[in-house]
Amino acid sequence: MLNSLARHLREHLFWYSLVSIGLGWIGGLLFPDLPRTHADVFKTMANILVFLMIYPMMINLRVEKLLDVAKDPKPVLLSLFYNFLLTPGLSYLLARLFFQGSPDVALGFWLVMLIPGSSMSLGYTGLTGGNLEVGAIALGLNFVIVPVILPFLMHLLGKTYEVHVPLGTLIWTVVLVLLLPMILGDLTRRLIIRKGGQKGYESLKPLFSSVTMLGMFLIVALIFFTKAELLTEKWTILIPLLVVTFLYLLVMFPLITWINRYVGLSYEEHMGIVFLSTGKNNGTAIAIALMGFSPLTAIPAATLPLFQIVFSIAYVLLAPKIRSFFERR
Repeated sequence: MLNSLARHLREHLFWYSLVSIGLGWIGGLLFPDLPRTHADVFKTMANILVFLMIYPMMINLRVEKLLDVAKDPKPVLLSLFYNFLLTPGLSYLLARLFFQGSPDVALGFWLVMLIPGSSMSLGYTGLTGGNLEVGAIALGLNFVIVPVILPFLMHLLGKTYEVHVPLGTLIWTVVLVLLLPMILGDLTRRLIIRKGGQKGYESLKPLFSSVTMLGMFLIVALIFFTKAELLTEKWTILIPLLVVTFLYLLVMFPLITWINRYVGLSYEEHMGIVFLSTGKNNGTAIAIALMGFSPLTAIPAATLPLFQIVFSIAYVLLAPKIRSFFERR
């Protein structure tokens, strides 16, 4: 039964995601005051859902293999190249093309693009059978580098010489998304094997995948619920943001796929870094935008994840074909 549920959710992932988007948006329009009057509650709910999405995947993570991954740093180094060299250059060009008359929106777009590490990247990695050890190491290293390199890159863009990076937010994100689920996941896996043996552990694997997907649906609905009023009021801004995000992902997903295959990464290693290298940590970008810039600067960070979710899910659905592409070498 668990296998059937996991397979059903995976096969209909896109449609369930669309339902989540619709329900969240409609609910947000019907109850627009809730996100404002209970902002802390919704923030806590989002953190809980992110944890519940990542934790089941971390049960499959063998922490003892992390050192083996560190011996072959190529995937992690590639993720740094994608996030801190390729993405800044591409996002600069796109912003110059589409946001010349909206400097605040352009700054917000640059800002969110310079903060990699979507909170759901490891969840997507797990859903596609990617290497979670590679993804975990790459995610942690990217988070460590962001506070150092972000002000430098913003300076190069010519918009500011000083950018306040909320280290507390970064540290909390690392703890919530990476460290805590990793520790609890490892302890859970060891406990399951001790009580039910390897066979018992294997029988529960579909359950972990199902919980991750259900958590993702709830996160999608929550994002649209809390941003429904903003999206409705600022709908004209969404059009260029949609176009720019589409072009960015249209370039990045195929390019990263081709480069990773060309340099000899395995399918599992590729899936360990591709979502980290295309998805952005929008929560941190929103925090920075609201603390140091105008409200318009926060709109890209608030809306881009809505588009990124759709494209990331589409890439998840293409996982079997991508695996074949890597195995044809």
